[in-house]
Amino acid sequence: MAQSDNFILASLPATSFAEIKPLIRPVSLRRGDVLAETGTPIEYVYFPYSGIISLVVEMSEGDMIETAMTGRDGVWGAIAALDGELSVNKVIVQLEGAAAVMTAADLRAIAKKNDAFRSLLIRHEQFILAQAQQSAACNATHLVEPRMCRWLLRMRDTAVQDDLNITQEFLGQMMGVRRTSVSLIAATLQKAEFIKYTRGHVRILDADGLSEAACECYETVNAHYKRLFSGKSK
Repeated sequence: MAQSDNFILASLPATSFAEIKPLIRPVSLRRGDVLAETGTPIEYVYFPYSGIISLVVEMSEGDMIETAMTGRDGVWGAIAALDGELSVNKVIVQLEGAAAVMTAADLRAIAKKNDAFRSLLIRHEQFILAQAQQSAACNATHLVEPRMCRWLLRMRDTAVQDDLNITQEFLGQMMGVRRTSVSLIAATLQKAEFIKYTRGHVRILDADGLSEAACECYETVNAHYKRLFSGKSK
């Protein structure tokens, strides 16, 4: 039996996990929960077992655009272990789930003396940076439909499920596009039988079809993950 449903924790040697286990506790992730505001101290670190955590940039007009997401394949708040004690993003729960949580202070203390743990955290932060850079390039150069296909696939991979509780309004916010555009594209993807959409819910019917319609950024982000984590599955 795996020592954890979270990839980062499950990847640790048993002795390292035994050192960390007494310091973590389970929490629920409720959709819309704000885990951190931009520029505020990072007090807790989250290792999701399920659900999705989004890192977003909040504009002065109130708009939000997602730069990266993480789920059971990663961790949020690891930068606190690398001496970056303030959150550079607003961090919200995009999809409900569960996680293990530990204090940033405990994580810093463990990372300083545990090479295996520190190495995983560093590689994960590199992946988050790669996601953010790819998202910036994608938003600037690619059309909305292939971007939306990429976003749905990334969400599916991160949540490890085909059923996604997500509204068109929230999807538009995360992608930085109007809800009407999302509605039109959702109708097109549903007609192609790639997805089934009902109010507040998307079911992925044909991931291969979505992948063919997605922009190159989907495969690029996956390649970053595989390279940083030696091809291990999520």
